[in-house]
Parts: sequence; C-alpha cells; structure tokens
Amino acid sequence: MKIVYNGEKDRAFKDVLGETIPRMAKEDPDVVYLDADLMSCIGTAKWAKENPDRAINCGIAEANMAGVAAGLSAVGLKPFIHTFGPFASRRMYDQIFLSGGYAGNSVTVIGTDPGVCAAFNGGTHMPFEDMALYRAIPKSYVFDITDAAMLESVLEQCKDIHGVKYIRVGRKNNMKMYEDGSTFEIGKGIVVKEDGSDAVIFACGIMVAKAMEAAEKLAQEGVKVTVVDLFTVKPLDEEIVLKYAEKTGAVVVAENHNKIGGLTSAVCELVGERLPVPIEHVAVEDVFGEVGPQDYLEERFGLTVEHIIEKTKAAIARK
Repeated sequence: MKIVYNGEKDRAFKDVLGETIPRMAKEDPDVVYLDADLMSCIGTAKWAKENPDRAINCGIAEANMAGVAAGLSAVGLKPFIHTFGPFASRRMYDQIFLSGGYAGNSVTVIGTDPGVCAAFNGGTHMPFEDMALYRAIPKSYVFDITDAAMLESVLEQCKDIHGVKYIRVGRKNNMKMYEDGSTFEIGKGIVVKEDGSDAVIFACGIMVAKAMEAAEKLAQEGVKVTVVDLFTVKPLDEEIVLKYAEKTGAVVVAENHNKIGGLTSAVCELVGERLPVPIEHVAVEDVFGEVGPQDYLEERFGLTVEHIIEKTKAAIARK
C-alpha cells in the first residue's frame, strides 16, 4: 500500500460503487444487489435494468429490503444492500439486528452520505448515530471509508466475510489518500503519517484528510503528530491504538459522527481501560443535523482542520 495524499480530489464514490457492484456480480454468481429506489444515485440503475435476476429494486421499503436480504443469505447468496445512511441504520435496524445478526445471516449494508455528507438533504437524512447502532450488533463489522481505493477493497472483502457488515461512505469524491489498487486489511489501522511523539490523531472517513492537513500545519509550528486511519471502526485495531496512545501520550479522535458510540467511544473505551493519557475529540456533539452545504456543516459542527489543531494542542497541554 502506498500513501499518495497531496490534497487532490479522488474518483467519486458513487462511480466506484457503480463499477464494483456489477463487477462482483459478474465474477461471483452468488452476489445479489438490493436497493431502496436509489440505484440512480450510485450508478447501478442501467446495469440493474439489464440484470433483473441479480438486482432488486425493493422500493422505498428499507425494512422489507433488509428482510429480503437476510432471506437471500439464508439460502446461500451474498446480498449487498444500499440506501442513504439514515435509512440504512435507523429505518431497518431491527430487521438487520434480528434477521441478519441474531439469525446468523450475512448482509453487507452500504449507507451513503453519512453525517455532514448529506448536505442539502438535511437533518432528517443526516445520520450522526449510524456507526453507534451498528457497533452494538454482536460480531458486526463497521467501516468508515476514506477514499475510492479503500471502498473498492472493502467491498470486495465484505463479499466473503460472514455476518453483518456496515459500510458508511459518501457519494461525492473525497481527498485521494491511497494508491489505486491498494488492499486494506480488515481490522488493521493504517499509519498515514508518522512524525514524532507529541500526539496521535486517530481518524476515519472524510476526517483522515483533514487530520493530515492539520498534522502538516502543526509540523510547521514544531509540533510532531502521527495520523492513523482507523477505517475499521469495529473490530478496532487495539494494538495500533494502544501503541501510539502510549508512545505519544496524547490522543485526538476525529470523525464525521456523534462523539457517542462511534470511533471516539471505541478509542475511549479501550484507552480508558489501559492507559492514563488525555483524549480529545473532534466529532459532532449531542445535536441533530441541519440543512446546508457540506463546508458550512463542517464549520457548524466543528469538523474542521482548525478544530483538530486546537484539540491536538489541548491534548498535548494535558500530558
């Protein structure tokens, strides 16, 4: 794997979904794809129309879609289901929990436009709690995707992983972090910048690029910060978290999610039990979402480079 971050935008996530899902279905006859009337949003509509035996539009009936997916898994198929993040989590949670997790079926859930990525779809469509819900399902997997190469690799691996898997990802493009064709080991963090022992920033999703920018600006002030991409929020890479928390003695967690239940909680639960180090967070506080462009929402909820810098200095000051 090669880190290629230079502040440039990557391919759009929806293009990756629109290419990878049909390719997996072509390569593996057990792959089936279900959607809640949003195929046009991720580029699968044309392929689905041409392959009605492999793609099912369940309509705006997300809970029913989850039940159908669980049934398909029960007969040996490998279902991928897609809808917007709030519906992929809140709307069909009971069905995924019981018919998926509890019943021992394998379903890969793709929840698009999580958190502030929902932008003009507004507060009703802005899940700041989706990772928290999926983390609570026993033996589940939770991913927050950083860039296009990661999305492609995670999709391909989820196909053959048993159990409930939740992939939260935007539809637009994010900053390019990794070389195309990279493979990502599930459950392992990635050190994207290792630069000394003042602090470590654990980030996921769209916040990884912001953490990198913050680290670069801090370096100009003589503050040395390591950045780790914890794209697998569950199961968490405990080894890498403890290693850098102990090495630096100051931890910052950055995520596009409520501080309760997501990556912040996962890191705090682990570090709080093992190490006496200060932890700061850059995450959404105990509030609901609202309508607006993504850059406004990032400022509104404190998901900015400046906020990461502020929190990093605060963590270091508490050492």
